[in-house]
Amino acid sequence: MSVLSSLQRRPEPSLQAAFALFALMALLPPVVVSLGDPFLIVVGTRMLVFAIAALSLDLILGYGALVSFGHAAYLGLGAYAVGVMMRWGIDDLILQILAALAVALPFAAVTGAISLRTRGIYFIMITLAFGQMAYFFFVSLSSLGGDDGMALDHRSTLLGAPVMASDAGLYYTTLVVLILTFVGLWTVTRSRFGRVLVGTRESALRMQAIGFRPLPYQLAAYLISAGTCAVAGVFLANQALYVSPAYMSWQRSGELIVMVILGGIGNLAGAIAGALVTIGLEEGLARFSDHWRLGFGLILVLVVLYSPGGVTGLIRRLTGRTGA
Repeated sequence: MSVLSSLQRRPEPSLQAAFALFALMALLPPVVVSLGDPFLIVVGTRMLVFAIAALSLDLILGYGALVSFGHAAYLGLGAYAVGVMMRWGIDDLILQILAALAVALPFAAVTGAISLRTRGIYFIMITLAFGQMAYFFFVSLSSLGGDDGMALDHRSTLLGAPVMASDAGLYYTTLVVLILTFVGLWTVTRSRFGRVLVGTRESALRMQAIGFRPLPYQLAAYLISAGTCAVAGVFLANQALYVSPAYMSWQRSGELIVMVILGGIGNLAGAIAGALVTIGLEEGLARFSDHWRLGFGLILVLVVLYSPGGVTGLIRRLTGRTGA
């Protein structure tokens, strides 16, 4: 089922919610400029970047029940691809994305093939181990700044044009990539491949009984997820103009899991909403107290206890809607 054919019928609630979010985010730059607070464009770009990363994680977590605690490794690999390419004098965004994929996908293929032979807590721990290996590897590279990371002196170009030189240009470029990512992953989850992945989540034994081997499907989803997260890393480097091993830490992986949980697991629109809400709460609460994490943790506990479906589940209950 394609996005176009779905829109020609009655749009699914998840599609309606996602494109409503996209429309609101498209209006953000002119609104904040009129309010005299252009810094919010920078915050908005960060929201969009982590929305891409949250979408990538939701593919394996929400649809494949694979809890990866090393997913941030791909975010860092994408960011470092930008830093290294710029050192070589290559600042084209497309080439940097290709370089990020060229690094992230082989790493994901090797670590995924090993990790997916385990289940449950063992999968969580082995992905954590691989993520920490990547983290400490880049900490040890003094040529790339080690633990201090490396600063970038300019943003990437797109086919030679400085499209992302301004904050607004970077914002809208990231928004376009987010929309394309959502449409691509939404199509994947509604395809035969996605249905097999969900079936494997429900019962791998039953899928094997009807002739499907779970491992190839799970590994393919893992690769798609890793590549998507690496693309998010490319934009994170451009947003921060800085690259650091901290992007790969297990805490960052935990933040991505929180975003997916907060938005609603197994709901791509929820992953986007979770990223927007998480970054928004971080920025908002930090303005009131240095101990903002305490308030954020309390909010997360309340969501888990009273709205297991996350933000999107709460909205569905309030509006009386059902569906993914």
